Amino acid sequence: MEQYYSYAEFLKAVGKGRASQGEQLLNDIYMDLFLKHVHREQMRDRLIALIDDALDRKDKKGFLDYTAQLKTLDDDDVTKD
Repeated sequence: MEQYYSYAEFLKAVGKGRASQGEQLLNDIYMDLFLKHVHREQMRDRLIALIDDALDRKDKKGFLDYTAQLKTLDDDDVTKD
């Protein structure tokens, strides 16, 4: 049967195998990169939806604003790689 664990139980289990300071720093860096990636993808999806909506409403100013923001987001993503 499938068991469900709470987040608190997960943290307790992870805490038992104490990571070294270097491992903890590396984990923090990976977590930060992951969260930034998720945020960037959510922002990109949101901008695409806003662009679609602006096109549906024939809102030229909104379309230009949102596409400029999307271009900036994509350009920032390319320059960081």
